[in-house]
Amino acid sequence: MRTLYFDCSMGAAGDMLSAALLELVPEPDEFVKKLNSLGIPKVRFERHSDVKCGISGTRVSVLVDGEEEGEHHHEHHEHHEHHEHHHASMHDIEHIVEHMNVPENVKKDVLAVYELIAEAESFVHGKPVTEIHFHEVGTLDAVADITAVCLLINEIKPDKIAASPIHVGSGQVHCAHGVLPVPAPATARILRGIPIYGGKIEGELCTPTGAALLRHFVSQFGEMPVMAANSIGYGMGKRDFPAANCVRAFLGEEFSEGTDVVWELSANVDDMTAEEIAFAAEQLFAAGAREVYTVPVGMKKSRVGTLIRAMCSESDKDNLIKAMFTHTSTLGVRETKTLRHVLDRKEEIFQSSLGSVRRKISSGYGVVKHKWEYEDLAKISREKNLPIADVKKILDNECE
Repeated sequence: MRTLYFDCSMGAAGDMLSAALLELVPEPDEFVKKLNSLGIPKVRFERHSDVKCGISGTRVSVLVDGEEEGEHHHEHHEHHEHHEHHHASMHDIEHIVEHMNVPENVKKDVLAVYELIAEAESFVHGKPVTEIHFHEVGTLDAVADITAVCLLINEIKPDKIAASPIHVGSGQVHCAHGVLPVPAPATARILRGIPIYGGKIEGELCTPTGAALLRHFVSQFGEMPVMAANSIGYGMGKRDFPAANCVRAFLGEEFSEGTDVVWELSANVDDMTAEEIAFAAEQLFAAGAREVYTVPVGMKKSRVGTLIRAMCSESDKDNLIKAMFTHTSTLGVRETKTLRHVLDRKEEIFQSSLGSVRRKISSGYGVVKHKWEYEDLAKISREKNLPIADVKKILDNECE
């Protein structure tokens, strides 16, 4: 599974996310040209190399009328209700997005992200979304950052997007409304239900735009999954902190869906009959075992014995241990936590000349396997008076 993972240990902002993603595309300069041809009024994107705490990465500047927002400004300053002449409503933003030269699905993503910001501002200010106005420069800056991220994700096309818990910073921040706590109220609203944390670094590490982009695209927050990252992008923020102010984006193949943790419970016995062992195996399956098998073993004093082993998930382990003590003669049960590599499995129904047949498809690690459901083969074999091998041959020929 092609997975994109964001490391947000120094928060996230729109420009940091777009810069990190830009490092993952084959021709970043060509992509910047593409961004500059989208038709966002007054906006120009620029890509720079940047170094934070000795780590090199990319910084993306969004120029509005040739100027970049000052480093002392924070994004949420620009998303407040504003009474000056130059302002934009959600309707104005929808108009800008509608006329951009991007695919329709990207337009939908851009608007969905901006609506998260508008809803948060509306909630914080206690006014309907229709009455919330955004400062013009901040609007174009945010629309540009959001569009860049949405277009880059559309270009990369990951199967899954995950992220770490988000470091939001600490302390207070000054804005047009006065002194606000970190995370800013709008950011906190957007991030509700998502794992966040503060820390010793003072400042606004996660902005409303960064929060909205992560909320919209990320399906799973937590530790990095088991994955082989082929590309790593470093997206640098404007400000300097004691730690490298960047978002890291990892792109690669995730193995979590093809990797399974199972527990193996083992016991050696030398005083049970074959029938008793068979009955014990039945009871272990009933208690939740995924697999039960036995192995002949030589035990102390050359006694012939049997290794009984059951495989199960964490949730069934206690039941299995109890069942093993109940239904076998063992005085001790060993447990081993094992990593199991498995293929992704799905089932489809194939309509054949012999009737409908379930087919199991397993794939992953560059392998695809097909298997007909035995019960369906047996049913057809009885009905048609055909050997199962002939039924399989007919189905295989029709399926090609």
